[in-house]
Amino acid sequence: MQKPLPFDAATVRRIAEKYPTPFYLYDEQGMRDACRKLNAAFAWCPGFREYFAVKALPNPYVLEVLKDEGLGADCSSLAELELSERVGLTGEDLMFTSNNTQAHEYQKAADLGAIINLDDLSHIDYLKEHVGLPELLCFRYNPGSAREGNVIIGKPEEAKYGFTEAQLFDGYAILKAAGVKRFGLHTMVASNELNGDFFVETARMVFDLAVRIHQQLGVRMEFVNLGGGIGIPYRPEHKAVDLQAVGQGVKKVYDAMIAGTPLSPLKVMMENGRMITGPHGFLVTTAIHHKHIYRDYVGVDACMSNLMRPGMYGAYHHITVLGKENAPHDRIVDVVGSLCENNDKFAINRPLPAVERGDLLVIHDAGAHGHAMGFQYNGKLRSAELLMKPDGTVKMIRRAETHDDYFATLDFSGLACSK
Repeated sequence: MQKPLPFDAATVRRIAEKYPTPFYLYDEQGMRDACRKLNAAFAWCPGFREYFAVKALPNPYVLEVLKDEGLGADCSSLAELELSERVGLTGEDLMFTSNNTQAHEYQKAADLGAIINLDDLSHIDYLKEHVGLPELLCFRYNPGSAREGNVIIGKPEEAKYGFTEAQLFDGYAILKAAGVKRFGLHTMVASNELNGDFFVETARMVFDLAVRIHQQLGVRMEFVNLGGGIGIPYRPEHKAVDLQAVGQGVKKVYDAMIAGTPLSPLKVMMENGRMITGPHGFLVTTAIHHKHIYRDYVGVDACMSNLMRPGMYGAYHHITVLGKENAPHDRIVDVVGSLCENNDKFAINRPLPAVERGDLLVIHDAGAHGHAMGFQYNGKLRSAELLMKPDGTVKMIRRAETHDDYFATLDFSGLACSK
């Protein structure tokens, strides 16, 4: 089975003539369409807001596109806050969800007026001591064994994130006594989940918590954040999550548990990254070598430092050999990079057509947690990022690193060779 591409082989070859491989190519129209589908699915909910998980694709041009579609930014670090600020996202356009957080990061979030989402009961006093308690605060809930996670995010009871249920009740009581006026509730229990019912049940869980907290403490939630985790169909045989079905499923639960109660209207938020940009990013690389020993290998000019998900998780990313989409996929190969690590592989025992030196390979669904997770082991350099506009034009939105960049933070001045 094949996966479609938003461009043809001739277009990519023209791009590769100007920008050496490897490079990332993002489809702006695809990202916009993803935003619109999610917003339409929750149009029934006044105040619904998707906060894009900046960690997935931290590039200002991408954030500008998503901002134009009405998205806020979910940040987990000082750099992500500053990046969002630079594209004009401030105040409650920002949600700051971090863990093991330092005071200067909380201070920046407070200075920007971001919604601060605390990860631990002890962080209440830490925030109060170093920054002060803002008018609005949110807590991250970890349901432990009450919910199942999945292979990427792991079991909730083994995760380092969030409050227990008992700690939530203690925490909101502390905030209320301290004079905090506005409250939110957040959770995040799955990553790359393709079962839409999972998100409906997550909504049921947080709505129930919001109701019980209000009944016992008199604390009224202004919003609940269902987290992200909506998956994408990495494999051709997989199906995308039916967003309309998820939206209507959450609405049914909302109508049964929230509508007509003192908690209504309750805003619903999400913080997806992968489903917004993941399917609309592609790593383009060139075949440079073959190797035939105990297995057959195709070597490419990208490596795990460009896309680490296959090596880190054993994740599947579909590969198209441009111009050979309809050729017999009768060669079983590993597609590998040049790192000194044996897990530097984009595919293992993958059926592909015959690959010749100079062929362009497109690695699909690399628009989230791809370039962002890059690294420099073996002195490898991070590649360029390109944005394909809806009119078909291409803009470089991040240049490729150079060896000067790699050496820029090193001090050679005290070495004999520098004298």
